[in-house]
Amino acid sequence: MSKPTIHIVEVSPRDGLQSESTVVATADKLDLIRRASVAGLRRIETVSFVNPKRVPQMADSVAVMEAINGGQVVVDRSAVWCIGLVLNSRGLEAAVAAGVDEINFVVVVSDNFAIQNQGCDTDALIDQWHSVAPAAAAARLRTTVTLAASFGCPYEGEVSAERFASVVKRVAQLAPDELCLADSIGVAVPTDVRSRVDLARSILPATVTLRCHFHNTRNTGLANAVAAVEAGVTVLDSSLGGVGGCPFAPNATGNVPTEDLVYLLHRMGYETGVDLDMACETAAWLEGIVDHPVPGLLSKAGIFPARR
Repeated sequence: MSKPTIHIVEVSPRDGLQSESTVVATADKLDLIRRASVAGLRRIETVSFVNPKRVPQMADSVAVMEAINGGQVVVDRSAVWCIGLVLNSRGLEAAVAAGVDEINFVVVVSDNFAIQNQGCDTDALIDQWHSVAPAAAAARLRTTVTLAASFGCPYEGEVSAERFASVVKRVAQLAPDELCLADSIGVAVPTDVRSRVDLARSILPATVTLRCHFHNTRNTGLANAVAAVEAGVTVLDSSLGGVGGCPFAPNATGNVPTEDLVYLLHRMGYETGVDLDMACETAAWLEGIVDHPVPGLLSKAGIFPARR
């Protein structure tokens, strides 16, 4: 029996570039989005509607969406879904006006990290989600809630199963289309992934898709991705070149590299719809844009077996 397709959500234009010390030009962001779409990545986190003073790299989000929807950059809008990060009702209004296809709303599982990341505690973030959810549904936007720090907090340490379950239950009172378990500081190992996925699945309605977002801070990202897939998760976040990470997490390093993840999944027999050659080419190109080496390895080592 054939193995299922694993769907990749490409996060480099948002989660990837927001952590860069220099602001990447709008034209280069648009070229990254175009290249990602050419490589077969169909869900792309393109923009973020947050305070530009806190995340200046995302200050051009409206201009990015105007260029995409206005045809200034060649992206097949019938095939590519543009995702916008929002943190509150004001962000949702901006996302709707900009013409995104879906939103990603972040709820941080631990209070101290929530305050550092978003300026309020977890309860307040859940209340904001309950405010945003009906408005997003009225706008016919697909919704994801990302549970940041699902596996550990840089300020509080371990996140207990009880705390995690409580947050999942309260978010699910107004269930999103998708719930994403994020290892924001890269502390999880495969046993953690399996247990959290099973726990979330036992709480969520069957209509909610589970998704995972891993950071490679402690070099466990790919192992965690395999654990998630083997636990039945069919949607994973990744970033071309492995760029990015949480700018509000101490000592954060990059995301799981898209090209490395896709190579791994293809060798395991899964389909992704991603063109590995184009993904590797884009990762190499991205080094010139961010002006430093990217963490991904496949673009340096090459695809095996070699193309003939």
